[in-house]
Amino acid sequence: MEERLQKILAAAGVASRREAEKIITAGRVRVNGKVVTELGCKFDADKVRISVDGKPIVQEAKAYYMFYKPRGVVTTMSDPQNRRSIADFVQNLPERVFPVGRLDFNTEGLLLLTNDGALAQALMHPSHEVNKTYLVKVPGIVPQEKLDQLRLGVKLEDGPTAPAVVNLRDYERGFTLFDITIHEGRNRQIRRMCDAIGFPVRDLKRIKLGPLQLSNLGRGKFRSLSEQELSQLRKAAKL
Repeated sequence: MEERLQKILAAAGVASRREAEKIITAGRVRVNGKVVTELGCKFDADKVRISVDGKPIVQEAKAYYMFYKPRGVVTTMSDPQNRRSIADFVQNLPERVFPVGRLDFNTEGLLLLTNDGALAQALMHPSHEVNKTYLVKVPGIVPQEKLDQLRLGVKLEDGPTAPAVVNLRDYERGFTLFDITIHEGRNRQIRRMCDAIGFPVRDLKRIKLGPLQLSNLGRGKFRSLSEQELSQLRKAAKL
């Protein structure tokens, strides 16, 4: 997959993306022996030779981790407000990884961490319709007709949602627990859908991403994907 040159340099650990831009414009980067100074140039790192100051860059081996993001963590690698971020949990990993998609600050659950840009892009592309399943807890007893609204799709300010798969789990001590599966990736979508039916979310956890299931993994912990999981994930992403 072709990516911007500064992104390739950052992924190889040469420098941050912003610093990589400076290195490029300074004429220190060669691609197949030719100096490249334009920031918009794209290349497939697996098909070209890239060097900085005459030294070939070394691409990291591809890495794939399942991470259980806790509540109160931002899904970024840094935060200007000094809140806890993904970087606080993965600083000892041998590879530079990034989260695929986002979970909002107060949502916990499954995140994929990788340095495979092609897979990340495919998983997030709307046309691939990769399913994401969440466990939802809302105050009150939600009647079936309200859950049916979620199943059919609800109107939001940025347009109607696609139909969702909703499975009622339990009514528990004045709360309703249910699973909801969507394939869209709008900002805070589950919370806005529940607001639209009059039952604001109390707790929200993502428990599935495509074929991946969050199980036997503690909050703030991560593990490598198995070969079978990776194969199934690539199939879901249509790669």
